[in-house]
Amino acid sequence: MESFLYQASIYLAAAVIAVPIASRLGLGSVLGYLAAGILIGPAFHLVGSETQELQHFAEFGVVMMLFLIGLELEPRALWEMRHRLIGMGGMQVVVSTLALMGAAMAAGQVWSVALAIGLTLSLSSTAIVLQTLSEKGLMQTGGGRSAFSVLLTQDIAVIPILAFLPLLAAPIYGAINEDGSISLAVHQAAEAHGHVPSLVEGLPGWGVTLVTLGAIGVVILTGVYLIRPVFRFIHATRLREMYTALALLIVVGISFLMMLVGLSPALGAFLAGVVLANSEFRHELESDLEPFKGLLLGLFFITVGAGIDFDTFFADPGDLIGLAVLVIVAKGVILYGLGRAFRLKGRDRWLFTLSLAQAGEFGFVLIAFSVQQNVIPRDVSEKLLLVIALTMLITPLLFILYDQISRRMRDGGSGYEADKIDTEGPVIIAGIGRFGQIVNRLVQASGFKTVVLDHDMQTIQLMRRFGFKGFLGDPTRPELLKAAGLAKARVLVVALDDPDKATQLVAYARRQRPDLHIVARAYDRNHVFRLYRAGANDIVREMFDSSLRAGRYVLENVGLSEYEAAEAEQMFYAHDRESVLRLAEVWDPNLPAGENAAYIARSKELEKELETALLNRVSDTDRKKAG
Repeated sequence: MESFLYQASIYLAAAVIAVPIASRLGLGSVLGYLAAGILIGPAFHLVGSETQELQHFAEFGVVMMLFLIGLELEPRALWEMRHRLIGMGGMQVVVSTLALMGAAMAAGQVWSVALAIGLTLSLSSTAIVLQTLSEKGLMQTGGGRSAFSVLLTQDIAVIPILAFLPLLAAPIYGAINEDGSISLAVHQAAEAHGHVPSLVEGLPGWGVTLVTLGAIGVVILTGVYLIRPVFRFIHATRLREMYTALALLIVVGISFLMMLVGLSPALGAFLAGVVLANSEFRHELESDLEPFKGLLLGLFFITVGAGIDFDTFFADPGDLIGLAVLVIVAKGVILYGLGRAFRLKGRDRWLFTLSLAQAGEFGFVLIAFSVQQNVIPRDVSEKLLLVIALTMLITPLLFILYDQISRRMRDGGSGYEADKIDTEGPVIIAGIGRFGQIVNRLVQASGFKTVVLDHDMQTIQLMRRFGFKGFLGDPTRPELLKAAGLAKARVLVVALDDPDKATQLVAYARRQRPDLHIVARAYDRNHVFRLYRAGANDIVREMFDSSLRAGRYVLENVGLSEYEAAEAEQMFYAHDRESVLRLAEVWDPNLPAGENAAYIARSKELEKELETALLNRVSDTDRKKAG
């Protein structure tokens, strides 16, 4: 018990210290977990051989992650991805395998070992990539969806790869028994970690197929017909912990069933998530499983870092780093070519390329199995394990590289050519998200013509479905603004999500048209100051008016009349507009507000003036009532 508590304290302390530091430095949580593992493992030797056992347990975090992703995908969305799954994903596995196999043969490996190496290194890290895409909000981009499709294809490909690898060894390790039955390799691999009972071992091929299809049918029927009544039954007990227990039972039970029939637990969990995507209990399942998924994935990354064998690494660091870079470059070139072939453009193509260029966690399983089946020599396997770990360690840096590339690209990553603008109007609206579309509807409904520009194709397409005309293109591009009629427009509305681009657009428009009236959306008060200096006439903080209205509702329900609350709201509004102008005088763009002594002093002074004015207003109202 004492040993368990000691180990748990070490792992948790490493995560709590390293991950926030890495996140604050902009390196992402995954690199923080990997660094924590390196510190408690190879660096200070605080953990030992239990790391490998923990890794098999922590891999369940990947299963949970795929289940939660499945909950976000309706079956129709999955069907729409079929071309990416079969075409893009299938080609990635095949082409990467052949390229890496050729590199291994050039290095002196026999074709069978080279093919096993190619298959192993062709797979990417589902855990790292999906976690990072989710953290950075990139999952719904074109590049993110394409990367997810390839990762799902790779997870499915693990099953036939496990069945195929024994054929690369001596005939005794083949997958076909003398009686014609199939001994699935996945069960042999499972025996390396402890025997798992099988429902298909010893069955003929057609029997394996029937049992496998039956298991998939059980998962679908359970999700459609059984989960809802069970959830209602649990709800009647009013025991909150039972929701969590049921959520865990669903994932664990389905994963175990998939293992019994030789399928990937992650694939089964994903299928169950898709089936339950339309369930009214979807959000309940997400909230119950999210903490477990995060902790298990974090533990998995720590064990990867802790499991790096630095003795082997320092024996030949140059070759190992070179091999890791070679894998990333080779896969990156292939992925970039596939991105072009499938018409990914701009940021999407770079995201797709850099996110999938590493080797993945399934490589550890395939290498262990290949050694067991005498496919890959043990000395080669030790180097391969280090190469995989190094590529995973480099992956967060590739995402940082993507961030740098993304900032320098001007196409907004839409993946589409800008529209030809064939109309002009007195009002130009740059950005048609939640903010801009309200402005556009109000102005058009009042009888004035608008020209709408936005760089997001999906947003423009959605507008057109509802009968509103808009043009695809980056509103900060001078040629598009000129085509939209900037020279003759009376008002420019800047409603871009990116604060830097919004400021850039305001400054450009003011230089071109000193007489133009510019209405700009601001992200926060600091953005207000930047827009003010850039030349905006009217600046609207995106949350300011709605927050004022909410405050008025509060005042109405704590004792003030509707009139008194409205008066307080108007006074606050007027005072804040004046305060922004006075604060702009002492605002320094190169100094954080919390470190600007003059700004802090002016802010305190203005807040005291506001409090005094509002209290005096309330006192005057009370005196009038008394009189």
